[in-house]
Amino acid sequence: MSRMIEDPDLALRLRGWLTSLSGNTVPITYQQAAEALGLTPPRTIQRVALALEALMCEDVAAGRPMIAALVVSRRGDLPRQGFFELAVELGRFPADPTQHEAAYRQELARIMEQR
Repeated sequence: MSRMIEDPDLALRLRGWLTSLSGNTVPITYQQAAEALGLTPPRTIQRVALALEALMCEDVAAGRPMIAALVVSRRGDLPRQGFFELAVELGRFPADPTQHEAAYRQELARIMEQR
């Protein structure tokens, strides 16, 4: 599965930055990611989201925990809805939305174990 992003290098840069973060600084927000990558409007959050989707596809294909779980909405401590939709589409999360938060917490724990 391939997601179209305008700047394929953005996903690579985002993975590098997320990998470099210490355990006590994550999760981070989409806005923090956009700022760290030096993105400027318009559509900064959308560009981060598309890069995260590309990373999700790569991680699931490689059997790794999804590093995108480290990025959450500023309106809470969960990723945006698109994260859950793609996680279901990729077969990583169950289709039942009532199970999404628990599946996310497990995914976050898996990625944190690797840090």
